[in-house]
Amino acid sequence: MAKKKQRSQKTISNRRAAYDYALGESLVVGIELTGAETKSLRLGHGQLRGAYVTIKDNELYLINATINGSDGIKIDEATQTRARKLLAKRREIDALIKAKQLGKTIVPLNILSGSRYIKLKIAIGTGKKKYDKRESLKRKTEEREARRIFN
Repeated sequence: MAKKKQRSQKTISNRRAAYDYALGESLVVGIELTGAETKSLRLGHGQLRGAYVTIKDNELYLINATINGSDGIKIDEATQTRARKLLAKRREIDALIKAKQLGKTIVPLNILSGSRYIKLKIAIGTGKKKYDKRESLKRKTEEREARRIFN
């Protein structure tokens, strides 16, 4: 019996999400892609900076996520940031719609391409104020200093 080829775990993450939002419950959903986009994401050519999830006609859409082509993969500039449909169960979509009506934001965190399917990890978050951001930065540097002293 032949061994299965191990896929390399290329995750594309939104590093600013934890800085800009107080994140709550997270959820993993599917994403509708073309063949070139799939190939490009498996190679790690994508960005979630400035991306967000919106609800249109009771469907979830990923807006403003950039998927770049590489040498062998041609993706024209118009389709690099197109709206991509997200695939989730109806009750999960309904829960996200309720959270959105309460004034919360749906934030994309990671694009997971380690398994057979490419998935998107999203979370419900509330926007941080400027003083909250400074406080979390301060706490983060204090924890880093404490770790450095103990090690």
